[in-house]
Amino acid sequence: MKKITSIDLFAGVGGMRISLIRAARKLGLNDECKLYSEIDEHCKKTYEKNFPNTKLIKDIKSIKKKEINERISNHDILLAGFPCQPFSKAGVSNRKFLKRAHGFDDKDQGDLFFNIYEILKVKKPRAFILENVQNLQSYSNGKVLDEMLKKLRKYYYVPDPKILDAQDFGLAQRRRRIYIVGFLEYHEKFIYPEPTLKKVQVKDFLDRTVDKKYVISDKLWISHQNRRRRNRKNGKGFGFKLTDPSEKCTRTISSRYYKDGSECLIFRGENRNPRKLTPREVFRLQGFPESFKFPVSDLQAYKQAGNAVPINVVEKVCFEVLKYLIKSDKFWLGKVS
Repeated sequence: MKKITSIDLFAGVGGMRISLIRAARKLGLNDECKLYSEIDEHCKKTYEKNFPNTKLIKDIKSIKKKEINERISNHDILLAGFPCQPFSKAGVSNRKFLKRAHGFDDKDQGDLFFNIYEILKVKKPRAFILENVQNLQSYSNGKVLDEMLKKLRKYYYVPDPKILDAQDFGLAQRRRRIYIVGFLEYHEKFIYPEPTLKKVQVKDFLDRTVDKKYVISDKLWISHQNRRRRNRKNGKGFGFKLTDPSEKCTRTISSRYYKDGSECLIFRGENRNPRKLTPREVFRLQGFPESFKFPVSDLQAYKQAGNAVPINVVEKVCFEVLKYLIKSDKFWLGKVS
């Protein structure tokens, strides 16, 4: 089996890696991940449980420009689901409330794109796949995305980014994310994957039996209902979402789901308190396989699943990227052959 190499930046628990592995296998390729970067200790624990013996660079910011060639392995595809909080609506709102910088001005997370850019500029992998929140497209009237694309297009063919929704790819979750791909060499127009439009329902992703600890308390249920009434009165939205298992999708599940489950409370019948999704159910809604292990607390598992990529979507993007590369003779004459 022919080999393709990759690096997995801002890896979280490895959703993009799983996606690339699946896509590669369908095309008769074996993916070899040269290294991953992840700063969160809990995510690293989960990643290493599922992908043992992978070289780790904890903080990508620790690599100086002059060290990139030596410390970053050669690779064919760069994967990066770079932090979205500095660009997301909720993240920006929270940062403004706390009088903190957001966007590129956030020197902890917002400027990490430039670390990706420097690696691309030096290592020049054959392709890259970036993922972020859809709000990146409109953040700062599109100026930030335009700056990103301008830089990337100095060295790569970068088609216009595409927003894809997980619910259009066989996942019962409304999750719209922007995807940016690039190729070192242009040979034809790149086409993003078309939605599969596979019909699913929320119940397809739920456990048959659920521990009663996931049923929310009377106190929390009353709080949810009171908050909804206040929000309606003040015109601020409607609060929690009660989801019937027969519905076609949930709201977007975020990393804050562990707090009160308001994005998706599962309806259990009249006069019965609803329940939160279990961590396994949230991972399913993101497309993770049953074999995926998360050796962490429920709180951390919710955070990890909420921050992960929707695998069904990313796999399709990876598949199209690999097909594009395969059509280039130079790709097969290079490291992959």
